[in-house]
Amino acid sequence: MRPKPEFFSILRTMAQHHVDYIIVGGVAILLSGAPHTTFDLDIVHSTSPDNVDRLLAALREIDAYYRIQPERRLAPGVSHLTSPGHQLLMTKFGPLDLLGQIGNGRSYDSLLPHAPLLQLSGGVGVRVLDIETQIAVKEEVGRDKDRLGLLLLRHVLEETRKKS
Repeated sequence: MRPKPEFFSILRTMAQHHVDYIIVGGVAILLSGAPHTTFDLDIVHSTSPDNVDRLLAALREIDAYYRIQPERRLAPGVSHLTSPGHQLLMTKFGPLDLLGQIGNGRSYDSLLPHAPLLQLSGGVGVRVLDIETQIAVKEEVGRDKDRLGLLLLRHVLEETRKKS
């Protein structure tokens, strides 16, 4: 049995290192108010040199290594974190996916206007991709699991608009 991921511990560590990132995927759906289960924490990070340095320090603190060939415990480097690719990692707190881009080339900078700041307990502020943009990204990707998630996201968006 796999231990329960401690996503908040990852987020707290990122905050302590002042890493710029946006939560996307399943955790973003949860933080948007939808019932959802997820295996990992997905974030799109800024690829600026200063941010990548801070991110590397945070990753060292949480013992991050690639999930593929876990016995080798390979850690990402600067070239990995400045690329648009996906870095699928394991940490001492659970799985973490670092994404250079999502959808049709959507980077941190292009997503930032669609990611309001949300305050979590303990004074941890996180940026979470808004529901409308999550829907647009899932439509762009079009995988089966994304099509299923679209139903849920559209319902949450509809309920949110009713409350407004």
